Amino acid sequence: MSQPVVEMTRVEMFSACHRLHSKELSDAENREIYGKCNHINGHGHNYVWRVTLRGPTDSITGMVYDLAALKKEMASVLENVDHRNLDADVDWFQKRPSTSENVAIYLWDSLRAVMAVPEALHRVTLEETPKNIFSYSGQYA
Repeated sequence: MSQPVVEMTRVEMFSACHRLHSKELSDAENREIYGKCNHINGHGHNYVWRVTLRGPTDSITGMVYDLAALKKEMASVLENVDHRNLDADVDWFQKRPSTSENVAIYLWDSLRAVMAVPEALHRVTLEETPKNIFSYSGQYA
């Protein structure tokens, strides 16, 4: 008999700064596209990171995933972004702009790399502000 499938979500918060700027664009194009978010000194956010796992409940433990393990795995990813300048401190952003879309992809890739069961990762959601929310499910176009 197959086990019920459940989604579980854990929420963490972190603070980071960045500057929206693409090395592929001129300074004028960057100012036009990114506006005040392209300011030379950058700006910061208090991000909310939601990680949703999806899978069958274990017939013995009744769990989809060990929540204590997920907490540690997420903490290991947060060490790289919390209270950091994403553009200066995170190598991944040396080749791409630190848009919230790209931050969500970075969080997904980084978390999957440390998870005991990466196939359980269903979605990451990054709330940049209460009005700007980005989700990624690991699907590349």
